[in-house]
Amino acid sequence: MTMVSAVNGRRNMPTPTSPMDYATNGAAIKQIHGALASHHHRHMWIITGPAGCGKSTVAQYLAKELAIPYVEGDDYHTDSNKQKMSQGTPLTDTDRWDWLIALREAATSRLSPSKSSTTKPHDGVVVTCSALKRKYRDVIRIAAYEDHDVMVHFIYLRANADILLARVKSREGHYMKSAMVRSQMEALEEPDANEQERDVLEVDCGQSLTQVQKKVVKTVRGVLANDQ
Repeated sequence: MTMVSAVNGRRNMPTPTSPMDYATNGAAIKQIHGALASHHHRHMWIITGPAGCGKSTVAQYLAKELAIPYVEGDDYHTDSNKQKMSQGTPLTDTDRWDWLIALREAATSRLSPSKSSTTKPHDGVVVTCSALKRKYRDVIRIAAYEDHDVMVHFIYLRANADILLARVKSREGHYMKSAMVRSQMEALEEPDANEQERDVLEVDCGQSLTQVQKKVVKTVRGVLANDQ
């Protein structure tokens, strides 16, 4: 059973491997760096990277600039997960599955509220999620697999371990400790060329926060300009 099948309770549903996998009846969905799409999509912007890369700060800034909802990934961790991390105990794949699914569903609901909901639909949502491994990112990608009007984009905030450690050590009262940076860097599977071609946008977060924020907004606006 594949990872995608396991988290959805379905069998024989392969993980999408290219933007074309999200098309139905031969109608192609635009590749991020490719031709113009046939219509405007709803975009899920996933701000990713290890602890200390500035996910929440960058995500909040982006959401404000685009005037779209923001979903904080940490809010969807269970208390047991938070306790583990505060004690410096790395989360296992099992710890993360339900969190990833809950986070994906929360983000999707902001794009397409249920008919009984009073919340209006949005054409975009910004989400923070470490998404350290490819199979974790694949769980989020299911949002586009299940709704072909949705496009998932990962904005990977990349920095070396020394920078991340320094930032986490400077935090006060946060449950994420510096030891977790090391464990997350060890678990990290950086997006490969295939992922970067498909839906990953990399931004160097070793620069100043202001520079990173502006770079992310510029990158996102570039994608949106091609989706008209």
